[in-house]
Amino acid sequence: MVFRQLFDPQSSTYTYLLADPASRAAVLIDPVFEQVRRDAALVEELGLKLAWTLETHVHADHVTGAWLLREKLGSRIALSKASGAEGADIFLTPHQKIPFGKRHLEALATPGHTNGCMTYVLDDKSMAFTGDALLIRGCGRTDFQQGDARTLFRSVRSRIFSLPDDCLVCPGHDYRGLTQTSVGEEKRFNPRLAESIGEGDFLGYMQHLGLAHPKQMAIAVPANLKCGRPEKTTSLDPDWAALTYTFAGIWEVQPHWLEENLRTVQIVDVREPGEFNGPLGHVAGAKLMPLGSLTDRIGELEKATPIVTVCRSGARSAQATLMLGKAGFEKVANLSGGMLRWRAQRFPVDGGVD
Repeated sequence: MVFRQLFDPQSSTYTYLLADPASRAAVLIDPVFEQVRRDAALVEELGLKLAWTLETHVHADHVTGAWLLREKLGSRIALSKASGAEGADIFLTPHQKIPFGKRHLEALATPGHTNGCMTYVLDDKSMAFTGDALLIRGCGRTDFQQGDARTLFRSVRSRIFSLPDDCLVCPGHDYRGLTQTSVGEEKRFNPRLAESIGEGDFLGYMQHLGLAHPKQMAIAVPANLKCGRPEKTTSLDPDWAALTYTFAGIWEVQPHWLEENLRTVQIVDVREPGEFNGPLGHVAGAKLMPLGSLTDRIGELEKATPIVTVCRSGARSAQATLMLGKAGFEKVANLSGGMLRWRAQRFPVDGGVD
């Protein structure tokens, strides 16, 4: 099975990608709105077809990327019927199965953090995606969004702890950099929910957490009750070129687009002078600005005119796009494959060797 654990540093949210290698059908659990470009790029680069986005619950600390992924990739949205949300393609009931190719996840109702919390269990019970119901040596809070400590205690004990001890627990968050645990570990070592701890102890523990509400709660909860659909649904991607977005976070244009639009962009070649005038040549009209001097020479560029960065292979010029973005240039893209691809596709150059 294809498996990736992804992270959003702003909210410390884990997003999980699972796919059936034969059919390439995939599911994405708990996507984050700001990370949709990253997630979509990974799906496309791995040659997957995103069938589902699944929510473990209505989140209060980030906005889901479910709606935007449906717009971009045609995936379907699923979350608990008890969530109170609208706009999903399917509202799940307990023990409902979500197929992706020959694999499937089973939805277990694990309320307590919120009414609509779901834990998704892989078909062979080797992995469980617990959202905020069970964290690594912890659990989700129970002081808002219909939270109930007694309900959470019983959900974890009766449903999650009934899974095999070696079942990996993949939580919705971790704030210390931990990534995974197991059912057996949490049954022994969880300071709130271990089997040696009584229900009364847990209720007292949760009653005195004294946590502030999440900073994004006023924005996130209403948005997530609509599956992340924004109030204004205009295009969220740059439209000045036929752009693609890589998993590394770089906007790129293909050589054929640049060849057709040479007069409408600024071409910044970040190689060294010997390379610029060397065997590969350079794109007509390109301005030589070696990467090491780019920061000092940024004032030579116009912010209103789009910029395409170029190097030998696309690696240094990818870094240049990030540097220009930090300097306030909004219309910047990398030439995919650099001069190697440009020459391989036999586009004209100034200088160079045939």
